[in-house]
Amino acid sequence: MKAIVEFCASNALSESEEVIKALEEDPDLDVDVVEYGCLGNCGECFAEPYALVNGDYVSATTPDKLLAEIKRKIKEDEDSLEKDFPF
Repeated sequence: MKAIVEFCASNALSESEEVIKALEEDPDLDVDVVEYGCLGNCGECFAEPYALVNGDYVSATTPDKLLAEIKRKIKEDEDSLEKDFPF
């Protein structure tokens, strides 16, 4: 299943651009990266880098940590799907 990672364009100004680029360039990830004008998480958006991974809120204190958290969440979702549908 292709993961969907959504970013707020306003939050992208807070160094999330490097996370977006890393996700798009990672050959080991099956991911669609989408950037919206606003995701409606203004308080969180102001406080730290964040993204929605398959609709779930993921945040971290730095862009590098956010990238790691996004990858962890994608792996967690893949593992859960394989457990539910072991074909």
